[in-house]
Amino acid sequence: MKNIPIIDAHHHFWDLSLKKHPWLNANSQIPFRYGDYSSICKNFLISDYKEISKNHNIVKTVHMETEWDPKDPVGETKWLHKLYDETGFPNAIVGQAWFDRQDIDAVLSGHMRYPLIRSIRHKPRISLTPDIQNLNPKGTLNDPVFRQGYSLLKKYHLHYDLQIPWWHLPDATKLAKDFPDTIIILNHTGLPSDRSKDGLNNWKSNMKQFAEQPNTALKISGICVPNKKWNSNLNKNIIKESIDIFGYQRCMFASNFPVDGVISTFDEIFNGFKEIVSSMKDYEIKSLFHDNAIKYYNPK
Repeated sequence: MKNIPIIDAHHHFWDLSLKKHPWLNANSQIPFRYGDYSSICKNFLISDYKEISKNHNIVKTVHMETEWDPKDPVGETKWLHKLYDETGFPNAIVGQAWFDRQDIDAVLSGHMRYPLIRSIRHKPRISLTPDIQNLNPKGTLNDPVFRQGYSLLKKYHLHYDLQIPWWHLPDATKLAKDFPDTIIILNHTGLPSDRSKDGLNNWKSNMKQFAEQPNTALKISGICVPNKKWNSNLNKNIIKESIDIFGYQRCMFASNFPVDGVISTFDEIFNGFKEIVSSMKDYEIKSLFHDNAIKYYNPK
């Protein structure tokens, strides 16, 4: 499995000299699920990516928006196309847009001027824990303004990359049902950081409900627990259960680098993926590492 072709379905590039990422400031960090992230507050470009991934056969990549300055969401897509022209990477882009902004149609139209755009990510407003209920729908998946903007994805034939913790999956399930023509790709496996028995049972039941919708898919990435190194024993059951729930045809492996570099190395993550699925059939393994990313992102 050493030379299996891999499409990394979720990673980031950033150049801090552009001053588009104020959150990447080691001395002024925002709340973050892995804690202190000062180690990634530096440039991360294709040369850096190639160095950390050199022990794996990375053939293409999918770039995820990086919370670039929201006043210029299309600017990141423009910049990434310049990188592609210079280096051949990335090969598909998930752009930034805000469905509840008045300029959403113009922003989506702007992204569509660039041939690598495939999907959009807008991180909705969430509750920090499952026992806190948002009574105000503004900014959530249930916000009528959000949903009106979201409806435009069908017009532009774009997918939706969704990052939420598992306790918001009932709302995501409703979104999938109400807009069946738009594919929702759940990022980071529904963020199963609570590894207690109750936490895992609730994660699993919500994931099953979401996966019942035919227009949903899953990226297996970003699954580690705060202050713990990535390892197969910690994450094996999460990965196997995710594949069981969605089926090997709808799951993609991804690095989430450099963000997951806070708690692991690229080799630890991808060697772990390879070890955990080593008993599966060859075509199933190839689907997880490569073919499903082709299906959902059609990288150039």
